[in-house]
Amino acid sequence: MSLARRCSRTPCGRPAVQTLTYVYADSTAVLGPLATYAEPHAYDLCAVHSERLSAPRGWEVLRLASDLVDRGPNHDDLLALADAVREAGRPAPQPRPAPADETGRETGRRGHLRVLTTD
Repeated sequence: MSLARRCSRTPCGRPAVQTLTYVYADSTAVLGPLATYAEPHAYDLCAVHSERLSAPRGWEVLRLASDLVDRGPNHDDLLALADAVREAGRPAPQPRPAPADETGRETGRRGHLRVLTTD
């Protein structure tokens, strides 16, 4: 399964490069850079379909400047990925010993509950 987002147009399988959203109150279709996350009410479009986009009569199409060429990961993306790999590779912290009560006996904790021993 590919992690790249594809064009929302049904027969199209090209990679998405822009995101289309609608502002119904202003009768405006906004075509801008590819959104960071896929949104349920936004449509990802490939370069071909974003160039051909037209709006219904009475609507305005607002095209925000964007780079239609996918340049792949940049330096910041690679650094973030390296940091995530380093974080995942760190050993898990060692559990702390259970605290002792007033008498010096060790007690255990589970979440918000504390186990006390009785004699």
